[in-house]
Amino acid sequence: MKRPGRREDHVRRMLDGPHPQVPAGLAEQAAERGGRMLRRHRAVRALVLTVLFLAVAAFMAWAVVTEPWQVPPAETTPPLEGW
Repeated sequence: MKRPGRREDHVRRMLDGPHPQVPAGLAEQAAERGGRMLRRHRAVRALVLTVLFLAVAAFMAWAVVTEPWQVPPAETTPPLEGW
């Protein structure tokens, strides 16, 4: 069996020692911060989806108006010789 490494011994000594006191209200602060982050992420996601929807709608309106799939009319006509 392999002997534990130096780092593992160091970690074990740290974990076996006295544990620091947890500040009062830490769980409430963490929950409040998590709620803010969640609301911020939801707002950003809603904004991105709204911008994406508006971009698709603008592209579709442009495509309907300009009809880019149609072949543009020829600007010059071939010469009419031999008639």
